[in-house]
Amino acid sequence: MSQDRESLKPIEGANRSIRRRLGLKGELLLATAPTLVVLGVLALVEALSRQRLLFASLAASAFLIYLDPQHGTNSVRTLVSAQMMAAILGWLTFTLFGAGYVAAGSAMIATIVLMIVLDIMHPPAVATSLSFALRAGNDNNLILFGLAVGITAVLVGLERLALWLIARLS
Repeated sequence: MSQDRESLKPIEGANRSIRRRLGLKGELLLATAPTLVVLGVLALVEALSRQRLLFASLAASAFLIYLDPQHGTNSVRTLVSAQMMAAILGWLTFTLFGAGYVAAGSAMIATIVLMIVLDIMHPPAVATSLSFALRAGNDNNLILFGLAVGITAVLVGLERLALWLIARLS
């Protein structure tokens, strides 16, 4: 296994090892976009689905993006790949085993192994696999979840833009 794991490093061009902490005003400004995106996704889910808990892991993704938008675990490739893979694995195990611990455990283990093997480590995806495996009812929300992941991926660009603006203006 390669020691050069892309999803564990800051993205190329990030000229630092960790994100510089901003003042309170800067941190609150940076947290505004993820908060608005999560609220928007919740409104979308409320309008189109009854499976609200399927989207809780996206709130964790949004907070990780706020914390370090230039980290490899928060790249668009890693976010979209890990979240969609986890949703599909959770859906598959739910379909095969029904809602329960066997489906949840199988989805979680498969998600963790594939995130490591494919170098797409995004920890909130583990919760996504559990949510899809343990869901109540037979509503299929994969397309809606994919739309919500896409909206969250836009957040990566917004946060990077906000960091760039804060650096330029301070």
